[in-house]
This record gives sequence, C-alpha cells and structure tokens, in this order.
Amino acid sequence: MTVRMRHTKSHTANRRSHHGLKEPRISLCPDCKAPHKRHNVCLSCGRYRGRVIIDMTAKFEKKQAKAKAKREAMNEEAASEPEQTEDKILNAEELSKK
Repeated sequence: MTVRMRHTKSHTANRRSHHGLKEPRISLCPDCKAPHKRHNVCLSCGRYRGRVIIDMTAKFEKKQAKAKAKREAMNEEAASEPEQTEDKILNAEELSKK
C-alpha cells in the first residue's frame, strides 16, 4: 500500500482553475435586434435562423385570455364575498353583546 500524499491548497486551486463559470454569449437578433443567447430562439420575436419557431402573437393572446379569466373569477368571488362579511359582522356583534 502506498503512502498518501498531501494535497496542498495551491495544487487543489490549480486543478480547479478550469471550473470557473463563463458568461453567456449574447447575440443580436437579425429580425428584431433584441439580445438573445446564441443558438437559442429569440424570446421577443420567436424566430431562430430566420424561421418562426414560436408564434408570439398566439402566445400573447393566450396569456391575455388567461389573465382576463382570472380577473373575472376574482370579480365573481368578490361579488359573493360581501354577503359573507356581513354575516361575520353580525355574528361578531351578537358575540360582543353577550
């Protein structure tokens, strides 16, 4: 069995010198001139290498419809809520009288 050698801090640091993170490479979209990561779809126009990959208008409309449905649900919930709060107030008044 061999004798184990000590790992000094400098030797460990030299070995780990290649573990550093590199900043992402950024390019400009040729269509909309927005910055995006290389070899990835542009998130502002949905194009990659001149072709439409993501239909951004449909995505935007879907997001708007979802937000509208959420607002309507919140309004319906708020409309039914005052009845419940009035009952809670009446119950609180009855409890305070006792």
